[in-house]
Amino acid sequence: VNDAFSCSHRDHASITGVTKYLPSFFGLHLIREINALEDVLVDPKKPVASIIGGSKVSSKINIIYNLIEKMDYIIIGGAMANTFILAMGNKIGKSLFEMDALKIANEILEHGKINNCKFLLPEDVVISKSLEDYSKTLTVDVNSIPHNMMALDIGIKTINNIKTIIDKCKTLLWNGPLGAFEITPYDIGTNEIAKIVSQNTKEKKLVSVAGGGDTISALNKSGVTSNFSYVSTAGGAFLKWLEGKKLPGILAINR
Repeated sequence: VNDAFSCSHRDHASITGVTKYLPSFFGLHLIREINALEDVLVDPKKPVASIIGGSKVSSKINIIYNLIEKMDYIIIGGAMANTFILAMGNKIGKSLFEMDALKIANEILEHGKINNCKFLLPEDVVISKSLEDYSKTLTVDVNSIPHNMMALDIGIKTINNIKTIIDKCKTLLWNGPLGAFEITPYDIGTNEIAKIVSQNTKEKKLVSVAGGGDTISALNKSGVTSNFSYVSTAGGAFLKWLEGKKLPGILAINR
């Protein structure tokens, strides 16, 4: 019995090899996980949105391309948003970004237009001179980041924009924080959005599914994890599923 979705992306003896020699079945937890992910990716209640955050566009290119064809809205946050902001012609000061992903960022936005998937990028950001210098922060529009400062969280305009989209939606997928949530006050954006998702889920207005290590840490910090419809503890397997990949452990039992 395979009850470990989190290991099912591994082609290991205990995951795939044993199925060649013994009757094999899905465990109840694994079934719940697959059902939750299919509720978001295969047959979601519309409108459906995803929040994709974290530090690198390059690590989530395949996920974003797969989601574009399934989502009505994709909300981009975290440091990866800086690459998109720069690609659109804005100056981002000392903010973290990926030079090699600028072209890809523009291609992703264009692919979204073709597939009628609306992207929401930060309109304003919380900035400071460094991650450690949290005593002196400012909130500025994304086209007004000084050359010696860096974006570390989303601002209040962006929080409100995201809330507006979430209130429209009936299904939400969340992978990745919206700022440097480990350090206060750069956790405000993630915490505020987590609260609105939690509230809408409790009021039965929203089906909410979240996953990924940093995502779970961020939601735990905000104190709302238990209010989500489903929170996946898987890391690599969750990301592979979001990419649309077939997991070896699932294929082995289906055979």
